[in-house]
Amino acid sequence: MKFLDCTALTIAIIGTLNWGLIGILRFDLVNFLFGNMSLLSRIVYTLVGLSGLYLFRFFVRSDEK
Repeated sequence: MKFLDCTALTIAIIGTLNWGLIGILRFDLVNFLFGNMSLLSRIVYTLVGLSGLYLFRFFVRSDEK
């Protein structure tokens, strides 16, 4: 489970860095690397979204303590 946690966290961090670039510099790194809404860029965005949903469980777990 630790591998999945670290992988999801890494993907989420990459996603947040991309959103930071979009917000500050108006530069979308995913689109730059993979093309505007190409299959690869859609896969990256999907993985970032799924990682965020997976990491949401930490909020649920923190309420149990």
